[in-house]
Amino acid sequence: MARPGDRASRAADLFIVWLIIANVAAVVLDTVASVHRSFGPALRVFEHVSVAIFTVEYALRLWSAAEAAPDKPPSVTRGRYALSWLAIIDLLAILPAYLPMLLPIDLRTLRLFRLFRLGRLLKVGRYSRAMRTFAAVLKAKKEELAVAIAAVLILLLITSSLMYYAEHDVQPEAFASIPAAMWWGAAALTTVGYGDVYPVTAPGKMLGVMSAVLGIGLFALPAGILASGFSDALAQRHAEDGECPMCGRRRDAA
Repeated sequence: MARPGDRASRAADLFIVWLIIANVAAVVLDTVASVHRSFGPALRVFEHVSVAIFTVEYALRLWSAAEAAPDKPPSVTRGRYALSWLAIIDLLAILPAYLPMLLPIDLRTLRLFRLFRLGRLLKVGRYSRAMRTFAAVLKAKKEELAVAIAAVLILLLITSSLMYYAEHDVQPEAFASIPAAMWWGAAALTTVGYGDVYPVTAPGKMLGVMSAVLGIGLFALPAGILASGFSDALAQRHAEDGECPMCGRRRDAA
């Protein structure tokens, strides 16, 4: 029996990772008309085979979940595993393939469910240490990120409201309401500046300049929070692996 971390287990994980990447590539290439005409049937066969493999993988993980807590009833352990985040991702990766067989779905809805196949890319997080680190950083910094995002939303509401009152009389179509002005606010705060909507009055232009300057600083907050979180996570990983955080060499090899 393969144990976590041994050669057979790593080979199986690597196979699943490449299968996920190949599935995402197939979804993307299938939208190219020439590829769809030439390889459409082959891509559908590949899709059916992949769904079968993912289904077997999900069933095996669900069944073997009982081994994690042998002192508890298997149904309880499996039910708890089925409600975990990773198990839900695994289920969402295969569910769109079975829904058309179970429910009467029109073609437009079916195309929408086919788009959900891109969700299989989330399965890579189970096998990638880097993705798990990213998820851990988001979880550790969720409060700081929530505060930063709330500040951005508040600033967006304030600038959009002020711009509405500054420009509505001059540009009633472009700034028809505060929600409509939020399109300009998002473009200004992110300094993207699409140019489709812009102020023409002197107060509006002054507000636009202030919004751009404030947006540069405020939108840098989430980036700084994530950078700090990654630095802490990498330092912790090096400490757990017994590596020097400066050079990456193992301390026992020095």
